[in-house]
Amino acid sequence: MAMVVTPYSAAPGRACGGCTLCCKVYALPELDKKPGVWCRHCTPGKGCAIHDSAPLQCRQFNCLWMTDGAMADEWRPDRARFVLSINPANGFVFGQVDPGAPAAWRRQPYYDGLRRLARTLLDERRHVIMFAGDDATLVMPDEPLPMGKMTAHDRFRIEQVFGPKGPTWRATRL
Repeated sequence: MAMVVTPYSAAPGRACGGCTLCCKVYALPELDKKPGVWCRHCTPGKGCAIHDSAPLQCRQFNCLWMTDGAMADEWRPDRARFVLSINPANGFVFGQVDPGAPAAWRRQPYYDGLRRLARTLLDERRHVIMFAGDDATLVMPDEPLPMGKMTAHDRFRIEQVFGPKGPTWRATRL
């Protein structure tokens, strides 16, 4: 998945510090950088060697942890092992997981936090989608729904259905 720049600035007191996970998980065609591998200009844990002259999307990118000052420090991407961002086209929260820890988002406190976020966003017809590479999982309040290979531009429909345990959700790719 490519990095998507949102119009949100960093919250007061927030800084990347030693977090450089966005330099690993996203594709950056301008630098011929593939997703899931470190950018050749990044020193993991320290920062970008060309930040002032890096592509504009690198200089303007702020993850959700950077823009949401209420988000706990444990959600900083280098600690959580995934980067959350808001897609400006649809308001969905996308998570790009470090390929070295593809199940990181299923650990606590992240899994319950993502499910709570999914419950809040559902009323707004927004969703949380976690990507491990291009393999997507739609996080719903009661359970994750595997979506398979997907891009940020793919469309799907969500409907409430009844299962053996009562109401649940089904997602269908369009």
